[in-house]
Formats: sequence, structure tokens, C-alpha cells
Amino acid sequence: MKIRKTLLLGIFTFALAANSYATNGYFSHGYGAKSKSMAGACVAMAFGAMCGATTNPASLAVMGNRLDYGLAWFAPRGGVTAGDEAFFTSQKHYESAHDWFIIPHLSYNRMLDKNQSFGVFISTHRGINTEYGTPVFSQFSDPALPKTPATSTAGLNMNQVFMGLSYSRKLTERHSFGITPIFAIQTLDVQGLQPFQPFSVFPNNVTDHGTDISFGGGLRVGWLGKITDYLTLGASYQTPLWMSPFHDYKGLLAEEGKFNIPANFNLGLALRVTPEITLAVDYQRIEYGDINAMSNASDLVFTPGQTLLGTKNGLGFGWEDMDILKFGVEWKYSPDLTLRAGYSRAGNNAFPETQSLFNYLLPGIVKTHYSIGLGTPLSKQVEFNIAFTYAADEKMDDYRDTAISQTGTTLEQEQFEIVFSWGIAF
Repeated sequence: MKIRKTLLLGIFTFALAANSYATNGYFSHGYGAKSKSMAGACVAMAFGAMCGATTNPASLAVMGNRLDYGLAWFAPRGGVTAGDEAFFTSQKHYESAHDWFIIPHLSYNRMLDKNQSFGVFISTHRGINTEYGTPVFSQFSDPALPKTPATSTAGLNMNQVFMGLSYSRKLTERHSFGITPIFAIQTLDVQGLQPFQPFSVFPNNVTDHGTDISFGGGLRVGWLGKITDYLTLGASYQTPLWMSPFHDYKGLLAEEGKFNIPANFNLGLALRVTPEITLAVDYQRIEYGDINAMSNASDLVFTPGQTLLGTKNGLGFGWEDMDILKFGVEWKYSPDLTLRAGYSRAGNNAFPETQSLFNYLLPGIVKTHYSIGLGTPLSKQVEFNIAFTYAADEKMDDYRDTAISQTGTTLEQEQFEIVFSWGIAF
């Protein structure tokens, strides 16, 4: 029993260490060095166990026995400039103390026979961890009530860990199907929001309760079809992951702490234009708008004595569905060198500029990624891959006369990531 508990704790700790990547909202733009070097375009590529397990499980049936593992260095840069209280006219600039992360990753696929495979994966999501080192909006208050100034530094720490067992089967020589039941664990720790307690239906459950934990799960399915010798298509869908509420933060999040993980689906094609060059195009939709805690508007007018937090229609982060296009190219330059590059672009930010109230805690505003990478064999069974991604600097200004600040709020962010990975075929 002690060994089992130690193993589970080790797996969870490993996963939590892997929780920050170049992001679309708070979803990673890709999984594994191969996928990331093509800006995440991998639904129809079937070239890595990490992308297969986390994006399209149908590809695992044609991948063979494989173990992928690696390490990434991720560095988000940015901050928030805003007034310090509801009716204060000056501004201050705040930067998060968390500006780089070291991130491991791991996935495994095993063929049961020539047509079936079994895979295991652990993956994570967390767009941004913020820790400002000082209160933000520290004097925000309800004019009808005594002030409740912030007594702790502002910040948010959210982790989402996904563990799944994938089964994939060839339906014919050209078509395969995959299914992955997913178990999810998420944690949340929020600090420095004491000034918002008077606006909550549960004022004692808004902030500074340490780490709360939530459990749940869902399902991912995928299809891969080799339409011709040159064209492969892929599609996958993940249901919402239905999660238990964050009881310790039921006064902050809408629906008394309910925080499901949004559904998403992917469509992709891979076109082999020459024996050496393959072009990939993916479309991804992430349905943040279906999660009240994420999508409820935050730009409401604060009325003295009104409770705006913790209810079904309570304040949220104001996030919207995201539609992302990803373009990638792979060039097998020689037997010893494969070059890759990619570009992705979201059609919109995760939230509009009017939703700046709480998004200084989760400022996932980047929407453009540029990626390059390469791969080389180290032996007949082992390969090495490296990827670099730059998420272009994005700035969001909200100059309205709001309950936050009469001078407006500005969010800014850019991201850098380098990924090293090794793949073993056996």
C-alpha cells in the first residue's frame, strides 16, 4: 500500500511539473516535440505517441510500439497595468514572478497484434500560473460597505492533469478508430481577492483557501483514414470533462465552484506532396463558452450590496470559444535529418478586451504561434527531436471607465518554448 501511494504521488507530481506550455487559451498548442515543431498540426500525421495519445487515438494503431519522453523549457512574459481600486485614477504595472518552467513529458504505445494497440498517457493543461508578489486592486470595495483590502499577494495556480488508457484498432487497411476514457484531476489555489468578498454569495469561499482539488472524467474518440497514397485525413472529439466542484472556492466561481473542462474537436489533413515533403493542416475548436465559470461575463456594473460571485450567472472570466488553424510542413532532408516548421493562428483571443476584471490572473491572450524544429536518428531505434515555439506578443487594452479603473486596464503577454524529446521504437 505504501509503495502504491508513493507511486501515485510520484505520477501526480510529475504531471503537475508538466503543466505549462505555449497556449491557446489554457490548452497547449501541441503535444510532443514533433507536433510542437509544426505548431500543433498532427491530427493526420501519426508520427508520435504523445500527439496520438492526446489528440487522435486512432493514429496509435498505425504507429507501432513506441515510447516518447522529453523535457521543455517554457517562458511566458507579460503583466498587467491597471488602476489600484474601483475609482482610483492612477495606474500601476504588475508582473508575475512565475516566468519560466521546466516541463517533462511521457507517452507509451504498445501493439497488441498487427491491428490493435494499447496506449497510456499523462498530459496536462495550464495556460498561465500567476504570482504578482503584491496585491492587485488592493483597495477595490463596495461603496456601501466597509473596505476589505487585500491581505495577501495576488495570484492563481491552476493545474489540470489527464490520465488515459487508449485503445486503437484498424478497421481496414486504410482506416482506424481509437477511443480513450480520460480521468482528470484539477487543483486550484487563488490568493489576494479579499476586496471581492462582499460581492459573493459565499464571501468566506472566495480566496486564500490553499489548494483545492477536483476529480472527473470524459471520453476522447478519433478516426484516421488514408484516402489515397498521398492524402490522409483525421478527426477527433473530446467530450467535456465533467468535474466535481471546487468547494473551497464556491464563492468565486460560478455555479458554486463548478469548473468543467471544455469539449474540443480537431480536423486535420496530411498531404505528401513528394516522398520527402508532407504538408499538414489542422482545425481545432475549444468550447470555453460552454463552461459558466470561464464564459460568464465580468464587465457588469457593480451595484452596492449586490452579490455577483458564486451564483449560476455569477461573474466569470468572460472566455469565448476559440477556433484555431494550424499549418505545418515536414521535410525529410536526408536519412539523418528531418526539418519541420509551423504556424498557427486563433481567430480570436480567449476573451474580448471588455473582460479584463479577473483575467490578470489568467492572461492567456496570445493567439499566434511560430514554430520550427528538427529530428535526427541516434540509432536504428532511437531518434532525437527538438522544437522551438514563439507565441507572438499580444497586447489588450480596455480603456473603458469601469468598476476596475477609470484609467483602464492593459494586459500583455508573449511566450517562448524549447522542447527536447527522444523517441524509442521497439
